Order: sequence, then C-alpha cells, then structure tokens
Amino acid sequence: MSHDGKHIRLRRVLQPERGTLLVAFDHGLVLGPIPGAENASRQISRFVEGKADALLINLGMFGQLGKVATAEKLPALIARLDWTTAMGTASQLPTDAFRSCLVAQPEDALRAGADAVITFLVIGSGDVEFERREIERVAKISRECERLGLPVIVESVARGPAVQNARDPYWLKRHTRIAAELGADLIKTEYSGDPETMRAVVEACPIPILVLGGTRTGSDDAICELVRSIMQTGAAGIFFGRNVFQAENIPALMQRIHIELGAKRPLARN
Repeated sequence: MSHDGKHIRLRRVLQPERGTLLVAFDHGLVLGPIPGAENASRQISRFVEGKADALLINLGMFGQLGKVATAEKLPALIARLDWTTAMGTASQLPTDAFRSCLVAQPEDALRAGADAVITFLVIGSGDVEFERREIERVAKISRECERLGLPVIVESVARGPAVQNARDPYWLKRHTRIAAELGADLIKTEYSGDPETMRAVVEACPIPILVLGGTRTGSDDAICELVRSIMQTGAAGIFFGRNVFQAENIPALMQRIHIELGAKRPLARN
C-alpha cells in the first residue's frame, strides 16, 4: 500500500515525457530573505503562473500557499525536513564545524499536504561522527517514508577540507550512490559542468537525478543554455532556485525553460 502511495505522489512530481522543472524556494532557512525571497506569497504566485512542476519550501511557508489566488493549480509540494551548516556561504567549513538537524518529520510534511520530502546528505567533511549522523538521518527518513508512502528526495553534496572540487564526478557518483542505497527515490545534486561527465554520473546512479542550478550568475539566455546542457545528460529534470526567483520576469523565464525541457533529449536509463 505504501509503495502505491509513493508511485502516485511521484507521478505528481516527475514529468515522464519531458524534463521536470522544480523550483527551490527553501533558502530562507539558511540565508534569510536574500534578493528575490523577500515576499514569499508573491513569489510563489509567480512560480504557479510559470507552471512549476514542483515547489520546494520549508514547512513554515506552507501557510503562504493559502494567499496564492490560483491555489487549485498549485504544483507538487516538496517539504524540506532539515537544516545544515554545509550549504550557503559556509560551505568551506573546517572538519569540526559541520552540523545538521531535523526541523520536521515526514508525517508533519504529509499532514501539511506535501507530495514529497527532501533531506540533505553531506559527505567529505572528514568528521566521522557527523557523517554517521548524516547516514542515520537519511536512513531513518527513508524507512519512515516507506511506511507513509511518501517519496523522499536526497540532496547529496560533497563538502569539507578534503573536497577540492564538489562537482568532481568522483564525489557526485559516490554520494548519489550512497543516497540511492539508503532508499532515496530521487536525487538532487550539483552539475559537473559538462554533459559528458554528468551523463556518466546519471548512468551510474540507479534512481533519477535532478540537477540543481546553484547561484544565479548569468542572463536568462545563459540559464536557458545551462538547461540545454543539463538535459543532454539524461537527467530527469532541474532544480532551480536563485536562477528563477532572482529573474526580472519569473513567468517568462520559466516559460522559456519549459520549452528547453520539452525538447528532445537522451533518455535517462533509470
């Protein structure tokens, strides 16, 4: 019964005929009201207008969904379950400074109306005890989500003094496989930077990979070029945060991204 529930909810999140556009709007928990994130309900309305397939927010922001006029057209909802020091401006921490904690349980997300949950998996810190807790947390969430029929997305990244390049395929292959082995249904992870090496990462992972966009560094044209590059890898879709919510015209950019996601692309193996 629980696995049937997972499959039903996964169909709300993933678009099998094309690449999936997921908007990450959970930055406030770590970074506060950064540019583009100040007015949550207004921005969520724009994501809905732009036809996001799924929206990632923290549970405290679910209340903002009631302020969105077109509530009947809400995208699939993904709830963030945890907080970590490993993201944002503090990504190059010393070994003993890595911390994370749960801010919600899967059942809280299910009760709030979430279609899926997401949790971090950080490796490479050099802190064995921290990484043991990371593994334990992801495993416990995965088992609970199996019981509830709730899909779990793992945002796997490499961070720490030993990680010279977090987007190196070595690290990407390693932590995405760990996440899959722990029971993730989908992976959210970084882009290696070129389609060939990222395709090897996608093919080495037994579950679908969603590639995150990172900091907004270019024009809308550059973002669309990035989408084209990512979709050549066989990835199931893209997770864009600042690349979308810091755009001058969010719905217009999202429409352009949807066109790129609908273009012919290599089929993912998973």
